[in-house]
Amino acid sequence: QETLAQTLLDHGQEHLFEGWPEPGIGDDDKARFFNQVKKLDANYPGGLVAYIDNARKLLADSKAGRNPFDGYVPSVPSGERLYYGDERFVRFEEAGVKAASNAAFVLVAGGLGERLGYTGIKVALPSETTTGTCFLELYIKNILALQEFSSATRPIPFVIMTSDDTHAMTEKLLKENNFFGMDPSQVTLLKQEKVACLADNFARLARNPSDKYSIQTKPHGHGDVHAVLYSSGILSRWKLSGVKWLIFFQDTNGLLFKAIPASLGVSVTNDLDVNSLAVPRKAKEPIGGIARLTHTNGSEMVINVEYNQLDPLLRNTGYEDGDVNDETGYSPYPGNINQLVLKLDSYLEELTKTNGAIVEFVNPKYKDAGREEFKSSTRLECMMQDYPRTLSPSAKVGFTVMDTWLAYAPVKNNPEDAAKVPEGNPRHSATTGEMAIYKANSLILKKAGVKIGSPTIETFNGQEVEVWPRVVWSPSWGLTSSDVKRKISGSCEITQRSTLVIRGANVSFKDLYLDGALVIDASKHSEVEIHSIRVVNDGWEFQKVGSKDVSVPEQYRIRGFITKQLDHKELEFDLPGSYLIACDDTDELSGRRGEEANAFA
Repeated sequence: QETLAQTLLDHGQEHLFEGWPEPGIGDDDKARFFNQVKKLDANYPGGLVAYIDNARKLLADSKAGRNPFDGYVPSVPSGERLYYGDERFVRFEEAGVKAASNAAFVLVAGGLGERLGYTGIKVALPSETTTGTCFLELYIKNILALQEFSSATRPIPFVIMTSDDTHAMTEKLLKENNFFGMDPSQVTLLKQEKVACLADNFARLARNPSDKYSIQTKPHGHGDVHAVLYSSGILSRWKLSGVKWLIFFQDTNGLLFKAIPASLGVSVTNDLDVNSLAVPRKAKEPIGGIARLTHTNGSEMVINVEYNQLDPLLRNTGYEDGDVNDETGYSPYPGNINQLVLKLDSYLEELTKTNGAIVEFVNPKYKDAGREEFKSSTRLECMMQDYPRTLSPSAKVGFTVMDTWLAYAPVKNNPEDAAKVPEGNPRHSATTGEMAIYKANSLILKKAGVKIGSPTIETFNGQEVEVWPRVVWSPSWGLTSSDVKRKISGSCEITQRSTLVIRGANVSFKDLYLDGALVIDASKHSEVEIHSIRVVNDGWEFQKVGSKDVSVPEQYRIRGFITKQLDHKELEFDLPGSYLIACDDTDELSGRRGEEANAFA
């Protein structure tokens, strides 16, 4: 304790001991204080001294209004632009599936759903309500599908970075659902810790107003994932086991695994150290842009530049109009969506130098124009996507751009905030996130030759959205564009009001007409061919509910609708074998399986 106390005193933190009683009084509280200090010291690369030193420098820069990119000139970087289903996309996708056998996945999941109007952890939120599949289950099922189709000789590792807020609930969700079919041994939960709050420009640590033996703490940001992985020792173990690639992603994007195989394929084919997945971005859209920055000393880096920094940076370096759309209708600086593919060898080498530390920033809210006092305490923060900022110029840093409809539909905003977003800008709510899944799946089927009913426009929770056929499938059925195309033939049609749920890998369709709801459940070892059938029934429909209607469970009211199941046809195949489901001339469904009769429930 004496050593810790002297360290604090030597670095301007004497205020932390003001009001303490003499030795022998309140010793338990004092011990509690030093235990917290010891933990804060251990959890930051370089310890509390490094944290205070970094804070003083960043706070001085903030007070002076210095731009972290002073001396840099932005230019348009080069990367891969992929279009779903074309020859290049398929080639990269195939390479990515193959490489997945030597990959590991890292999910950053430290946030609660409070900003969404949801009291649980965000990964427990249903990605869509047709099947109720939560985000965590969706991610695990995709990883398991990649594990199977890549012919992996070992389970694909999966790390989830949690926080104090989410750790216990994430663990509970996994255990209560038997890890959604994943072997528990391949799942690792690593918890990020908080950092000390800062009371003023001198980086004095902020005391808890209600407890003089406690320092205020706040999250350090998702950039902590790099230090957490490094300090755990798991990266070295992965390298020894043959892992070559790491895929980082965040917690509520229901589309991201539609883009992961191709983006991993780009990394493998181009031997990239860093590959950021990106989407086309409108000028000044509130999403970071990927840019090449060249310093006056000749050094270069390709990194994410936050949207509120990119436009001023362009204007200050000779681009009079700043961030503007080009002839494509989009900014030449693609939008970063915080999904990274990293090469493990170079990643581990870099983290060995930095101990996982990432370039930080501070964002105090000032009381006065002179920037002398804070409205409330602040802290240093870091972002996962800033990892490339410390890399050497020889590092191969690239990006992969795919269409937004395929790759990006995050769920971040509550209904009230989403409804206030100006028309034409992304709302990023639970409502739009779910509708984006139906749109993506419908467009994928359309590109595979299915006639898809045109979407209608409806309004839920004040948000106008396109409503496409409610098409959902398990990842094992349609992991890649080639998988989907191979399972569709003949003349298939799905009307706009229809719902199609496909559970099972080996289900194919030929000449299907669907105007209603059809649910297919096929076991892993059954092969099902749906041939020349018409399914017409009342189907399922959305019933509007209010965002403030507490009689409706919150996971539905934040969307503005519940699904009312009026009628549907369910085909179930729980025994191994080959099935053919067809219609005769009277449109009656008939079925057969190998030597057994009647194939469906």
